[in-house]
Amino acid sequence: MTKQRVNVITMGCSKNLVDSEVLMKQLEKGKFDVVHDSNECDFDTVVINTCGFIRDAKQESIDMILDYIEAKKEGNINNLYVMGCLSERYKDELKAEIPEVDRFFGKYEIKSIVEELNATYLPEYLYERTITTPSHYSYLKISEGCNRHCAFCAIPKITGFHKSRSIESLLKEARYLAQKGVKELLLIAQDLSYYGIDLYGENKLAELITRISEINGIEWIRLHYLYPTQFPKEILPLMRNNPKVCKYLDLPLQHISDPVLENMLRRVTRAETEKLLREIRDEVPGIIIRTTMLVGFPGETQNDFDELKQFVLENKFERLGVFPYSEEDGTYAARKFEDTLDEETKQSRADELMEVQQNISYALNQQKNGKKYKVIIDRKEGGYYVGRTEFDSPEVDGEVFITSAKTLNNGDFVTVKITEAGDYDLFGEICS
Repeated sequence: MTKQRVNVITMGCSKNLVDSEVLMKQLEKGKFDVVHDSNECDFDTVVINTCGFIRDAKQESIDMILDYIEAKKEGNINNLYVMGCLSERYKDELKAEIPEVDRFFGKYEIKSIVEELNATYLPEYLYERTITTPSHYSYLKISEGCNRHCAFCAIPKITGFHKSRSIESLLKEARYLAQKGVKELLLIAQDLSYYGIDLYGENKLAELITRISEINGIEWIRLHYLYPTQFPKEILPLMRNNPKVCKYLDLPLQHISDPVLENMLRRVTRAETEKLLREIRDEVPGIIIRTTMLVGFPGETQNDFDELKQFVLENKFERLGVFPYSEEDGTYAARKFEDTLDEETKQSRADELMEVQQNISYALNQQKNGKKYKVIIDRKEGGYYVGRTEFDSPEVDGEVFITSAKTLNNGDFVTVKITEAGDYDLFGEICS
């Protein structure tokens, strides 16, 4: 009997990717032939896992749906299902606007999708996933939702309140991933810094990290998305002393001007932010901080932006991303403020800040010339092996391009001497 073929397509962030991987494993156990992000069209079913975070991401999801509607009209696929954040938030509107989709599912309806395909939902196997990343690293989603309610952000309207997963369930999943060959775990959530409070009455992030680090096979643990307010400082000694915990911290600050921070409902001041940054760098020498800034928020003046630019210049963040403000339906900012800044001004400020960061990144990279780093190999590309240091996260940060006379395998850890540095990427050679 021929297996039904299913193509699961993931839009948006790594948290969506984890959901897709869980769905894929459930369908594989139901004897489906499942692939991820295939460009082929000959499938029984296509499931599109959508993003609903910002305007551009929503449009990309809509465009993908429309592409597969055409494939369905041409007879290349039989069933088209849509799930994820966009579907969670706009299900009724999508049903009315795009009736060609066979069914829309919300973000938390994996069970319903499995049953729609006449397969048996197996909750006892939810810790198992089909790994779609390179097999040596994987994401571990430790919670869903967010209690912060920043003015610009629609995520709480999509995901609901913060819901931590139990430590035992996460350890079970981490052990499974380690058995599959995963060496690097990237801990993700809408807000890592709130982990455990809802379940245990206190922050449990440090305990979770410690217990994951005890799992054989896991060599790097990387932390993504911590909020500066109520930052769990208990993790800093771990980052300093535990060799498995990468000296890498993803701490989106969004802005530094007090009036803008207040309007954003960030519940933190410039002084508090600067104090936290000093404490982090003092407690963990050599730490790399990745942050994100949002420019063009309603009411942001030229002085506010200049203050932000000067702050970036002074703090010299090793990693920084910039986004222009996009008004999102139903958010506090959309209700409270008029979006008066034109798109050209927003983009101009984003470009200007990224130019500042490019110069900072180049100068910091030049200091790495001649130094040696532990690097994990991700792939081979042309004449180079391409990898990352503990200070670089996949997809978002720079890479190390390595020349080596000996054969290297994906997932290998090697020592590399840096011979050349660009704005973001490094070049090096294997140390003999």
